[in-house]
Order: sequence, then structure tokens, then C-alpha cells
Amino acid sequence: MKRVLPVVALSVMGLITVWRYQPSADTSSTATEVAEPAPTPSAPSGSSGTSGTSEQVVAGSTIATEKGDVQVEVTFEGDRIASVRMLMQPNHPQTTAAVPKLIQETLQAQSSDVDTVSGATITSDAYKESLQAAIDAKGA
Repeated sequence: MKRVLPVVALSVMGLITVWRYQPSADTSSTATEVAEPAPTPSAPSGSSGTSGTSEQVVAGSTIATEKGDVQVEVTFEGDRIASVRMLMQPNHPQTTAAVPKLIQETLQAQSSDVDTVSGATITSDAYKESLQAAIDAKGA
């Protein structure tokens, strides 16, 4: 009898916790296109600007994840990564929060060797894979 009361009390507390649980507002896991996807990988787009700097836009491969598709587009100025744009990303709150961090780290590192964003591991890994594909395509 001494064990029954604590077991019942803890069971009730556990049930109340489960009963009061509220999932986040947006739990959709469908992919959302951020922009029109480019061919994978794309060829150089030529040069632009008046300074004579060669600008090349390359799309990375589309990576399918359980959260949705991920694809990046990288703009190179010479050998430097000038900008990164998401062509496709999962419609998920963690992804939305992770993408600016991933892009910022990419511009600082000038490579796909960036840290995984906590809470968005799947998206981070797919981002890095698509980014590396774009970097490899640029070199080819």
C-alpha cells in the first residue's frame, strides 16, 4: 500500500502534463518554394557589374528530407561567396529561424563548413549538402 499512493500520484501528474500539452501553431511539414528553383546544378550566368568582377550564380542540388526539400542558390564574385539564397526550404518554424544563421555563417566561412543549427539539424545538413554541390559545380 505504501507504493500504491506515490505511483497513482505520479501517474496522475503525468497524465495532467500530457493533457495540457499544446503543440506549436505551425506543425506543417510540407515544403514551400521560396523562389523559382533553378536547374541543378546551373551553369555560369556570365558577368555583371561595371567593375569587371565576374559574377556566377550556381544552384545546388535539391536535397529531399523528411521535413521537405532544401535547395540553395549561391552567387559567386570571383572565388568568393557573395550571397546565398534559399530556393526551396521546409515550411517549418525551426527552418525559418535557422536559415539566416546558416547563410551568415556561410558568408563568414566562405565554405560549406558551417555549424549545424540546434533544433534544425535535418535542414542544416541538407543546406550544407546543397551548398557543397553548388560550390563543386562552380569549380567544374
